[in-house]
Amino acid sequence: MRTHTSHVLMCAGPRCTDGNTEAEAMFQKLGEKIDSRPHLKVKRTRSNCFVVCKQGPILVVYPDGVWYRCVDETVLERIVAEHLEEGREVSEHVFHRLGKGDFCAPGKADV
Repeated sequence: MRTHTSHVLMCAGPRCTDGNTEAEAMFQKLGEKIDSRPHLKVKRTRSNCFVVCKQGPILVVYPDGVWYRCVDETVLERIVAEHLEEGREVSEHVFHRLGKGDFCAPGKADV
């Protein structure tokens, strides 16, 4: 197992995207983005379902306890670059924080 300081879990369905193919493709893209940055100490794990379908697939970063709506590859790239690489949350796509519960990010309606 790769040495890691963060663990990213991503829902790969079956309900977050049609036919589950988009969620699985996003999980593969997450791996490519992490692997293209060998300095990152991040482990990724596929999950079947987090049972909180909120514009999935859902991506969770631990130990930070930040839950993201990861609706497309642009958002995925921002999470990898800004949160995993630079340590800054992508707040407009966060819908839950460990110990704080769900909330509405500024300018976003809770779904």
